[in-house]
Order: sequence, then structure tokens, then C-alpha cells
Amino acid sequence: MAGGGPGAFIGPVHRMAAELDGKIRLVAGAFSRDAGRNAEAARAWGVAPERAYADVDALIAGEAGRADGAELLAVTTPNHVHFAQSAAALKAGLHVMSDKPATLTLAQARELAGVVAASGRLYGLTYVYTGYPMVREAREIVRRGDLGAVRKVVVEYAQGWLSAPVERQGSKQAEWRADPAQAGAGGCIADIGVHAFNLAEFVVGDRVGRLCADVAAVVPGRTLDDDCNILLRFSGGARGVLIASQISAGARNGLNIKVYGERGGLTWSHERHTELTVDWLDGPTQVLHAASPYLGAAARAGSRIPTGHPEGFVEAFANLYGDMADAMVAGRGDAGLVPGVEEGVRGMAFVEQAVAASRADAGWIELDGSPA
Repeated sequence: MAGGGPGAFIGPVHRMAAELDGKIRLVAGAFSRDAGRNAEAARAWGVAPERAYADVDALIAGEAGRADGAELLAVTTPNHVHFAQSAAALKAGLHVMSDKPATLTLAQARELAGVVAASGRLYGLTYVYTGYPMVREAREIVRRGDLGAVRKVVVEYAQGWLSAPVERQGSKQAEWRADPAQAGAGGCIADIGVHAFNLAEFVVGDRVGRLCADVAAVVPGRTLDDDCNILLRFSGGARGVLIASQISAGARNGLNIKVYGERGGLTWSHERHTELTVDWLDGPTQVLHAASPYLGAAARAGSRIPTGHPEGFVEAFANLYGDMADAMVAGRGDAGLVPGVEEGVRGMAFVEQAVAASRADAGWIELDGSPA
């Protein structure tokens, strides 16, 4: 694992998720640039001292020289080093699971797509919400055509933790997210907006072709955006609205999606993630529950305990890691439902092009998410 040392949020989540099903084990890492914190993480997680490396280059070289060397690198560092670490690992023959976004820039994402193709290794992105069982069920309902042709998509991701300038008040998590050198061209849009964008494309099974963006920094003195309102047009004709905000005071982690077709609509909310509501134009409302026998195969496989027992964030991460492990063992060329480098390129295209269009007050633009 790259990153995830003491004080980190997402690194420990990756570790717990990767190890949850016993398919993957953490054996080495470059957890922190600080030698003491690096050693502390290794002790806490049962990693041998000699396998706690000073940096990712040393990790790759050291593990390559071992008969029992690591096979998969989890990249849990800030955005600005995702490309270099992922590319180095892939070129050395390692599979990669990276936190999102894939890279700092769209140009890097397109270059990474070439590295992935040339490496023959698996590359996954932890767009974690695609790992929730009822999100996978929603995707299946749409793909089966139960709702008819999709007409309208509304996806919202509301947080309030950046309502004050906490990046100037000692918050480590906010500091790098507010710094363009570490976060890239987007703030809120790159941090949570890409989750909403990816979730919409994943559930609908169609690509966004055009967008009209209003992306703003609301808190005075903030360089990167903290609030986004974006109209979407899907290639298949559906209209959409995407809202991503980190200055919605009082909101915690309010992600939800609504998809409306000709015959009905469905609703999924992260705060009630074990349920999927389906409303029919000419029929009663249905509430589907995780781990129920009437669900599709992908949704059933994503639950570990009986219906009525809540699972959540770590388990959704674990579904992505489990899919990756299964693909590695089977020698497959893709990891199934795990978002890959194509989603990474599209995410960076969404960020950069929406930010640029908003600054230019350009109105509707074509979204170019091509890999090259």
C-alpha cells in the first residue's frame, strides 16, 4: 500500500476492505514519508519492518526481489502522485487499485490508459459506491429495461464540512484538497463530484455526451471550487442534473440518485443504502432490500450477512477488492464491475472540462472522455 499512515482517512479503509474476505493480505507498504510514522503503521498492521519502505520506488524494487513479493499495489495517496505511483507499479508488473481520481490531470489519465494497456495488468479505481449491492441492483434493473427508456437522471452529493475555511484552520484532510498543486483543477468536483458522475453513468449504463456547468468557490479566499451545479445530456437522450457541494451546511454524506424511465423510476440513497425504491407509473411502490433472494446475482454476491443486518462503506470497498482478487486469480483481462482506467479518463475529463466551461461561461459543451 502507498500512503495510509497515521492520521490518514482512506488508507485504513482500503486495508480493511482488501483484507475483509481473506483474498488479499497487506504484506508491504510505503505508508508515510516520515520514517517514524511509516514504522508505526507497519507495526499496527503486522507488516514486517523490512517491508515498510521509505517510498513507493523502494517498495516496488524491494518487492520485485522477493519470491513472495506483493502482486497488487493499493494507491491511497493524494491526487498529485497517483499517476507516478500507478504507472511505476504497472510497468513493474504489479496490478493496481487506486483511490480516485485516477490522476491529477486529464493528460496524465490518458497517458495512464496507455500504460495500463501496455502492461497487461489489472487497474481498478475505488469509485466505492459502485460496490454497494443495491447500486448494482439498480444498474441491473435499468439494463433489463424494466423502467423503459431512461428519460431523467438526478444525482446529488451534498456535504457541509467545508462550509468554513477549515483548510486554513489546521485540517489536514482539507489542506491538500484545497491546494491545486495536490488536488488538481477541481476541488469539490474532483473530490465528490466525480463520484456522482461515475455513479450516474454506472447505473444508467450510458455515457454523458454534453454538459452545462456552474462550478464555484463559495467560501471567500478559497482557490478551488466547493459547489457544483451541472446539467447533463446522456448519449442515449436522457437529461440529467448533477449537484455536488461541500458547503451545504448540515449535510453529512448525502449521496443519492434517481433514475426515471418511461414506466417508472428508482431511488437509491447512501444514507439508506440497503434499500432500493422502485416507483411505477401504474403500479404500487416497491422497496427492495439488500441480501434478499429475489435480487440479481451481482447484488446478492455483494452482501455478506442476512437481510436486515446493515453493511456499509468498508463492505462496498471490499466488493471492489474482492472482484479484483478474483480477476487476478483467474487471470482475466478485466475486473468485472470494478471501475477501470476508462472511468478514470472520463472522470478527469468531467473535472477539467466542466471547470473550464464554467470559468468561460461557455454554456453547453461536448464532453470529450476519449482515452487518447
